[in-house]
Amino acid sequence: MPHVAEKRLLVAIHDVSPAFERPVEILLERLQRRLGGPRVAMLVVPDHWGRAPLDRAPAFARRLRDWADAGVEMFLHGWSHRDESAHERRWDRFKARHLTASEGEFLGLSEAEASRRIADGLAVLEQAIGREASGFVAPAWLYGPGAHAALRARGIAMAEDHWRIWRPSDGAILATGPVLTWASRSRLRTASSLAAAMLGRIALRTAPVVRIAVHPGDTTKPAILADIDRTVGHFLKTHAPARYADLRAPALQSLREAA
Repeated sequence: MPHVAEKRLLVAIHDVSPAFERPVEILLERLQRRLGGPRVAMLVVPDHWGRAPLDRAPAFARRLRDWADAGVEMFLHGWSHRDESAHERRWDRFKARHLTASEGEFLGLSEAEASRRIADGLAVLEQAIGREASGFVAPAWLYGPGAHAALRARGIAMAEDHWRIWRPSDGAILATGPVLTWASRSRLRTASSLAAAMLGRIALRTAPVVRIAVHPGDTTKPAILADIDRTVGHFLKTHAPARYADLRAPALQSLREAA
């Protein structure tokens, strides 16, 4: 079946950091073969868990710049990706404990602290890539009120959570629908994520925008790598590889009306 041009496939590599240079390379190489080029976004962590500062890894920073020059979109992905907040709200404690392994960094931050980390992160990332970042995605797609307020105040061009992509400056929704992703931390999580991806391939076939997110840990599980290939190939039958920046195009409105 030929591509339906107005249906878009967005693919992102999360947790891009000097700590995961080889897994990121593996994922990028596989995705480029499938997508026909660097139609991929990278979500960059400036100092993953406080152990891999990008501003002290000049060789990796040069690679980021080369990838950006080739067309890879670069998003800021938190600062450390590590959640050290004491969550007061019960629902936030549940999300921090069960939806991620202590990695929802921006879930419990105040506006001031979230704004500081965003500013510091953008400074490091944009120095590395030599251009403005495409936007911001919170680690584990988890945002608290402080993070949302900081994104609005700073006029971030684009943000994403598990269910939507939006423009923080005015709240405009650019795309909706769940992200397809995989979990490698345990056999149970891997099995459940494979099942969820299978259901997603069925449920999202007619969605105007499909998002796929991969992580460095995926490279440790051959079953996940094979399923990523299977899922990307499945959607390439109905969706054209796209960039997040394409969502700002006026054609998106006609896409929504047609859907």
